Amino acid sequence: MQKILVLNSGSSSLKYQLFDVEGEVYKVVAKGLAERIGIDGAKVNIKYADGTKKEVVTPLPTHKEALQEVFKLLLGGAINNLSEISAVGHRVVHGGEIFKQSVLLNETSINAIEDLSVLAPLHNPAGVLGIRAVQELLPNVAQVGVFDTAFHQTMPKEAFLYGLPLEQYTKHQIRRYGMHGTSHRYIAEEAAKILGKDKNVISCHLGNGASISAIKDGKCIDTSMGFTPLSGIIMGTRSGDIDPYIPLHIMKEQGLNADEVNKLLNKQSGMLGLTGFSDMRDVEAAYLKGDKNAVVGMQAYVYNIVKFIGSYIAALGGVDAIVFTAGIGENSPIVRKLVLERLSYLGIKIDEEANNRRGNVEEISTKDSKVRAFVIPTDEEMMIAKDTVALTA
Repeated sequence: MQKILVLNSGSSSLKYQLFDVEGEVYKVVAKGLAERIGIDGAKVNIKYADGTKKEVVTPLPTHKEALQEVFKLLLGGAINNLSEISAVGHRVVHGGEIFKQSVLLNETSINAIEDLSVLAPLHNPAGVLGIRAVQELLPNVAQVGVFDTAFHQTMPKEAFLYGLPLEQYTKHQIRRYGMHGTSHRYIAEEAAKILGKDKNVISCHLGNGASISAIKDGKCIDTSMGFTPLSGIIMGTRSGDIDPYIPLHIMKEQGLNADEVNKLLNKQSGMLGLTGFSDMRDVEAAYLKGDKNAVVGMQAYVYNIVKFIGSYIAALGGVDAIVFTAGIGENSPIVRKLVLERLSYLGIKIDEEANNRRGNVEEISTKDSKVRAFVIPTDEEMMIAKDTVALTA
């Protein structure tokens, strides 16, 4: 049996899961979060496999101290000794064109991740902090980097190039990269188990951040997020696709600077900007009460999703299944119903009873539907753990 630690490092947070791995069986024995790293009010929590929870409020100046506190909590009920940890897998947001798959981490790959910070200035430096903290505290333990962008590296040039001067791509690396790749890869693999291989699948990762991917024979051929996670469909606080001149117009006519426009597009737009709510549960409650802004916001949200699905049906040359996943995709029967009703022309009929169930893999289309629809709960941490086991075997 191996114990694999999975880490997701943010600029001021450290999310973790510890897996017991025996053969093909992956069991979560503990998980938790260190938050407010480098900020007043820092704390670390853990939930063990038996449901027991603990929380420690303590200063966390850096990711090293955060990881030390995580280790203390793991030793309090999940492991007896740190030597039991076989390997550590890291979620890394941006792999650029360098990393087309998960890799064992060494100084060369870590330096490359740091260099790619120009493409993900908020995320890659944080990922490196987590990697360096493990290096210092567990110097003899192998580490693996699993990249959000890697799954999308199978996109052809026609899908990832923008209509900019070519040197913007060749010299400055500006192209469509996509995000949520680990989640979309998980969905592709799980869908293949149900449908068989060589199928066309559209994966809808709908959370506060959201992306849709066109998957042909298990490989991504297009995805809605682009150079950054700002593009694609309307999200919780992100605008999604807009006319690229709009930010320039706002700067010129309203006197906002680049940082202010960035905040507007990333933090104040999307469902929050349209409805006043960033949490879809709040949007749904207002929608069901007939709140005008919530109704229009929900209609715009669903329309965005349907528009991308339609374009990807064309790109794929047809579709066998549409899959909903992530926080909203897994937990919002309303959103799924509204989307699938707009897609009834495909021969999709909704199984209302299945659509209202939660927590498991569900086929939410009826047996006589021409295109199948599913809810498949995603598990990015599981994918990271599996890649870590495979690369450190």
